[in-house]
Formats: sequence, structure tokens, C-alpha cells
Amino acid sequence: MKEINETKLKVDQKIWREMFRYFSVYKKDFMILCAFMVTLAGLDISFPLLTQYAIDKYVVPKDLSGLRSIGIAYALLSLLLGTVVLLFIRYAGKIEMGLLYKMRKDSFEKLQRLSFSYYDKNAVGWMISRVTSDTQKISETVAWGVVDLVWGLTMMFGISIVMLLMNWKLALITLITIPVLAAISVFFEKKMLLSYRSVRKNNSKITGLFNDGIAGAKTTKTLVREELNIEEFKESTHEMRKVSVRAATLSAGYLPLTLFISAIGTVLTLNYGSIFLVNDIITYGTLVLFITYARQFFDPVLELARIYAEMIGAQAAAERVMGLLNEAEEIQDEVSEISKTEDKITGSITFENVGFWYKEGEYILKNFNLDVKAGETIALVGETGSGKSTIVNLACRFYEPTEGRILIDGIDYKERTQHWLHSNIGYVLQAPHLFSGTIRENIRYGKLDATDEEIIEAAKVVHADDFIMRLEKGYDTEVGEGGGLLSTGEKQLVSFARAIIGKPRIFFLDEATSSIDTESEAKIQKAIEEVLNRRTSFLVAHRLSTIRNADRILVISDGEIIEEGSHSELIRKRGHYYELYTSQFIEEAGMDILKEKKAVV
Repeated sequence: MKEINETKLKVDQKIWREMFRYFSVYKKDFMILCAFMVTLAGLDISFPLLTQYAIDKYVVPKDLSGLRSIGIAYALLSLLLGTVVLLFIRYAGKIEMGLLYKMRKDSFEKLQRLSFSYYDKNAVGWMISRVTSDTQKISETVAWGVVDLVWGLTMMFGISIVMLLMNWKLALITLITIPVLAAISVFFEKKMLLSYRSVRKNNSKITGLFNDGIAGAKTTKTLVREELNIEEFKESTHEMRKVSVRAATLSAGYLPLTLFISAIGTVLTLNYGSIFLVNDIITYGTLVLFITYARQFFDPVLELARIYAEMIGAQAAAERVMGLLNEAEEIQDEVSEISKTEDKITGSITFENVGFWYKEGEYILKNFNLDVKAGETIALVGETGSGKSTIVNLACRFYEPTEGRILIDGIDYKERTQHWLHSNIGYVLQAPHLFSGTIRENIRYGKLDATDEEIIEAAKVVHADDFIMRLEKGYDTEVGEGGGLLSTGEKQLVSFARAIIGKPRIFFLDEATSSIDTESEAKIQKAIEEVLNRRTSFLVAHRLSTIRNADRILVISDGEIIEEGSHSELIRKRGHYYELYTSQFIEEAGMDILKEKKAVV
């Protein structure tokens, strides 16, 4: 991740410059919005001038002949003011939604491109918080902050110019409190930024707890963790409440303090303005103008103070969102002549002196070599943590080798696009995941342009059609969140159908039958063999009975191949595989005897 210094205790111009560069696509929209706000500020400045003119020209001389024209001018200005307000609110709202859409779209796309290693290191709650609440905070602050910032600066500049032209001495008296306001802002910014950072971090933690609580609801109940989870949630929300109150208190103290100081400025204007009036230095209309401007001048000062506080609050969110968007993609496609071609995959895979670690220096694989011919079925067996799934993940290019290289059809797969490889592989996991929607939609994920006939054919191949047709709505049955409305075996069958519908050249089955009952496994074992026929495939198996027909069985231990051969060859060797197979066979036979006895009873 691009490092962003979160120890800075002021509005970080670098972060906001980067943010506005990111939003440069809306540059034209921002300029139009700024034009609206400059126009609005000009109208706000013109009303007191019109009042001054009316007082000095008609009210003081007691000449009412021109007041009608003054009233008409007021009405026209008010109509124009209302139109500008309507337009800027509509435009600012449009920009806000546009910014929000862009950040969420880009963040989601970024998450799709990031490799598995990113998800290994970052919690789901962290990512959800970035894409939801942080982006919302930024879009609101930027869109409406620009509105108030441009209006406020234009108002302050315009009012200052008019007052200086009218009477520079009284103008300086009116503006004397500005340095005090600046000093207060510097004092408060550090404290507020620290508080708002704590708020964002705690919000991410709470989002993570929500995610874990919902995703792990079944586990929570089976472990009777409800009370413990509630207690953890209470602690987090209590901390969130504490830091939020602290942040709100600082903001609440900052704004009234600026209001108090601005009121002092208005009092000074009234006091010295009255003296100037008595000494005939200024007119009645000018005194009214200065008093009005004193109040108007400090309105944008208060708005700028609020914007400043909002920017400090949003800066913590901006740091996180830009950190996500700037995250380096560990796996990237190289632009080359080879990468521009989309040749069909034959299916040969070669590992050449491959080394890999998840944590630097702690090798999972080292100097690993393997040559798989096109159409060959390779089974990987070994103890948990031996490196079986790592080999599969590297072959799929979900991770890339730390050392060495992997060749697909004789070419380093880094010279090809990820899309070229991933569109030609089928992958079935031990714990199948289905997306919310219907069974039909989930199978179609494997081939987005698949016809209904192709979907049904794929389901029939893996014997999923039988249970699907028994459902009330058949293929249009909703699977629920994560496939929760189906049994584990049914979910696995649907995931099998999804994997084969695209007719990929390479298959990866990572303990894919371990969650299926023996009867279902027997039904689909033959179907798997038919599907894998003439296709390169890797089988990571827990049940050794499912890999007896593999062309080669590799016994993996500590990232190394310690035995290799067909099932019959390895049995004859009476080595590590023989011990694994016979012990599992005896265990399964014992289970079958127990089942038979229970059936008799």
C-alpha cells in the first residue's frame, strides 16, 4: 500500500491535492459550480449596497420618489438569487453523487484486481468501511465544501474590497479579529484531526464486527458465543461513542468560539462606526452597510471554520480511500507481443525452480520442479500445510512465484494476461461459495453468455439436475446469502456445474468432494473422470479413494515431492502413500461396519 503519513496533525495539502487530481474528471463541473457560487456571493454583496444607496439617497433626505425602483431592483435581485441557489444545490448534489459513484466504482474494481495476498492481510470490515462510509464522507465534504469555500472566500474578498473603498480605517477595525480566528484554528486542528482519525478507525472495527457476526452466525451459535460477541461489540461501540463525543465536543467548542469572536468584530464595528457617524466621517447608509457587512463577513468565516473542521474529519477517510486506490497490484499483466495474442491453451504446465513464501524468508516451496503434460491428471496428497493448495494457487496465478517461473504451454505465464489464463481454468473449492441469486444465475457465472440448454447440460453432467428439478422453482430457486438455502453437497454440485460450463482446458479441484456425502461422491466421481478426460487437471484430495485413477500422484511434504507415481506403483512401493492409503482404508472400513451395525439395531 502506498504509505500515507497518518501522524500529520493538520490539513494535509498533499492528500487533498491528490484527491482533487483524482477528481479532475469533474473539473468542468466544479468550474460551473464555482461560477454559481461567485455569482451568489456577488448578489449577497449587492443587497447591502442597494440598502446603503436607498438610505442615503431617499430615506435620510425623506424623498420617497425612488423607493419603488429600489423595491423593483430588490425583487429582481431576489428572483435571480433564488434561481442561482436552486441551480447550485442541484449541481452540487449531482457532483456529490458523481464523486461517490466514481470512488465506489474504482474501489470495487481495485478490489477485483488485487491478488489473494491483499485479502490475506486486510480484514473484510476494513475494506467495507472504505467503500461505504469513507467514500460517503469524502463526497459530501468535497462537493459541499467547494460550494461553501468558493462562496465564503468570494464574500470575504468582495466585502473587504468594498469596505476598504468606503472607509479603510473602519474596515481595518472590522477585520481586526481575523488573526485571532486564524490562531484558534491552528490550535484546534491538531486535536480535531486526532479525534476524527480515531472515529474512522473505530468505525472500521465496528463494521468488521458486524461482518463477522453476520457471516459467522452459525458458528457463534454452535460455540455459544452470543454473550461474548455482545460484550466485544459493547466495548467497541463504547469506544466509538467516546471518541465521537470527543470529536463532536471539539467541533462544538471550535464553532461557538469563532462565533463569539466574530460577534466582537461586529460590536467594534458598531462602536467605532457610531463615532465616525457622529463626527460626520461616514453617512447613516455607510454605517448600516458596515454593520451588515460585519455580520455577513463573519458568516463565511464561520462557514470556513466549519469546512476546516469537516476537512480534518474527512482527511482521515481520504487517507484510507486513496491508500486503497493506490494499493500496488502484486500481480500485473506485462504488455508484450505474446500478451496481445489469445492462443488457445493446450494445457502443459511446468514449474521451474519455483520458490514461494507468504511471509518473506519463510519458504512454503523452494526449488520446486514439476512438469505436467497436457491432458494429464495430477493428484496432490499430503498433510495439512504441506504446500498442496499453494501449488494449485500458483498454477492458477492467484499468487506468483517469489523465485523461479511457471510455464503454460512452454511460455512464462507472466507474459500472458491473467484473463487469458483464468478464462481457461475451472476451479472448485472445498468450501463452495455461491452468490446471492438463483441456481441458474450461479451456474451461468462460469459462462456469462451460456444458454439455458447449456446450463441444464452442465448440471446433468455433474448430477445436479436431479436435486434441482425436485425444488419447487427448479433452476430459478434462490440460493440465499452464500448459498445458505442449499445443503453443502448441493452447493458443491452447483459449483461443479459452474466450473465445467465454460469447458476450460485446465481443472483444479481442491478437496472438492470432501464436503459431499459418499453417495453423492460416487455419483459425480464418474462424471468428474469424464469431464477431466483429455484436460489437464490438479486434484488436491483428502479422500484417497477419489484419486486412484490419476495419471500421477504426488506426495507433498514441506513443499517437496517425496513420492511420485500412479496409485498401483505407489502401493507397490509401500512407502508414505501406502501408509496413508491403508490407514484411511481401514478407518473408512471401520466406519462402514459401524453404520451397518446401527442399521441392524
